[in-house]
Amino acid sequence: MALEIHMSDPMCLIENFNEQLKVNQEALEILSAITQPVVVVAIVGLYRTGKSYLMNKLAGKNKGFSVACTVQSQTKGIWIWCVPHPNWPNHTLVLLDTEGLGDVEKADNKNDIQIFALALLLSSTFVYNTVNKIDQGAIDLLHNVTELTDLLKARNSANLDRVEDPADSASFFPDLVWTLRDFCLGLEIDGQLVTPDEYLENSLRPKQGSDQRVRNFNLPRLCIQKFFPKKKCFIFDLPAHQKKLAQLETLPDDELEPEFVQQVTEFCSYIFSHSMTKTLPGGIMVNGSRLKNLVLTYVDAISSGDLPCIENAVLALAQRENSAAVQKAIAHYDQQMGQKVQLPMETLQELLDLHKTSEREAIEIFMKNSFKDVDQSFQKELETLLDAKQNDICKRNSEASSDHCLALLKDIFGPLEEAVKQGIYSKPGGHNLFIQKTEELKAKYYQEPRKGIQAEEVLQKYLKSKESVSHAILQTDQALTEKEKKKKEAQVKAEAAKAEAQRLEAIQRQNQQMMQERERLHQEQVRQMEIAKQNWLAEQQKMQEQRMQEEAARLSTTFQAQNRRLLNELQHAQRTVNNNDPCVLL
Repeated sequence: MALEIHMSDPMCLIENFNEQLKVNQEALEILSAITQPVVVVAIVGLYRTGKSYLMNKLAGKNKGFSVACTVQSQTKGIWIWCVPHPNWPNHTLVLLDTEGLGDVEKADNKNDIQIFALALLLSSTFVYNTVNKIDQGAIDLLHNVTELTDLLKARNSANLDRVEDPADSASFFPDLVWTLRDFCLGLEIDGQLVTPDEYLENSLRPKQGSDQRVRNFNLPRLCIQKFFPKKKCFIFDLPAHQKKLAQLETLPDDELEPEFVQQVTEFCSYIFSHSMTKTLPGGIMVNGSRLKNLVLTYVDAISSGDLPCIENAVLALAQRENSAAVQKAIAHYDQQMGQKVQLPMETLQELLDLHKTSEREAIEIFMKNSFKDVDQSFQKELETLLDAKQNDICKRNSEASSDHCLALLKDIFGPLEEAVKQGIYSKPGGHNLFIQKTEELKAKYYQEPRKGIQAEEVLQKYLKSKESVSHAILQTDQALTEKEKKKKEAQVKAEAAKAEAQRLEAIQRQNQQMMQERERLHQEQVRQMEIAKQNWLAEQQKMQEQRMQEEAARLSTTFQAQNRRLLNELQHAQRTVNNNDPCVLL
């Protein structure tokens, strides 16, 4: 979303000190921050004609631009007030209040012409503020345009009578709004009532004829018609009684003349609804940043005594904006590469992929911010810079890889180099040990991450530099090998004889141990058999005793059963006797 700028008060945009123009940097910074399209309304006229009052009303305020009712001019240079456009969202209304023309304190009118020219060049709606009526003096004052023909013309043409496409002219020059203050005449021509617009057109109508007097009469009118194809006229009654004009800023509407209040309302409404966005040739819309560059371009040209034509201004603007677009694109590229690239990169392709991504984004930013890069010279410049950036980052990546790998080799192979110095490998077989250790360290080096594209080349250069060390170790190894070989052979024989004796002794010990183990197993077997026998006998005795106990129990049970049977028989016999005895019956 475009940024809105809210200025609580106006400030000086172009200072006019001792009739020398100077741009206010603080105001330029405010313009630079405006990314929205701008509608620029500038007002020019004689000093002390109420220009600032109208501009305050356009800003929706009673106070802001300096308003005073004295014989001394209040506004010096050009003042600016940026406010949100009341009718158009995402647009900024830029109000330019200019120093009054015809100030008697000035040495000549050269400075007036400069102020007049700047207001015309910067605005999309140009308000020309005069008093009472449209007379020859007012037209002659506006005829300053003819003195600036070379300044304002977009194309070289000496024929002021040539009719141009209104749409073409509109792309170069602002709309003209002529305001007549303290108007006290009747709007009537040849007995017919006319509108303010008709009054303006009639006043600017050229006469028929070709003599010098007619040409002098027609020249300013033809210039005005040519430069301002779209014109509007407003008349304003006297705001209030003469004695109250000194307090015009503070007077409420009910103390002003109703007609004047209505006229101001209609004026503001027209400006809000009809003033167009500031555009440049080709229909290029102007935002705050571009307006800032236009200000710098025109002020620099006028201050240096040149006559800046619109085409040159557009070219200068394109130079400024496209240069800024290139710088912005390069800054984005540097930022992205700085965030994403950590040198050294593992592979060149990885680095090139990051470069291509950042390059594409940078070009997109340039295309978004560039302005009339017709021959693509700035885009080519950007591409050249990006190519240089690519070469530089590749070079730095290679250097970073080399530096990192050298430091890594020093760290990994340092202990080996120290061992060589101490003579650890100066012995028979030392060369093989040295080669073996070297291979181990090479494997360790290969395992280290992010060595970059110079990893192999730096390693091979390092190993090449150590070939003399390896050769010296090999020579020492070979010199000691023969003697050490014989010594080792004798040692091997002695060790073999000793090993054989130890083997025989071990066999003897093993046989003895086997015999002892067999005897132990036999004795253990006998003992186990005796134990088994004893256990069997004990078990047999136990079984015999159990059988005897069972027999005794059986006999006891039989005896008890016989006793019970005999007892039962005895009892039965007794009962029988008792039943047969009469005494017993009685």
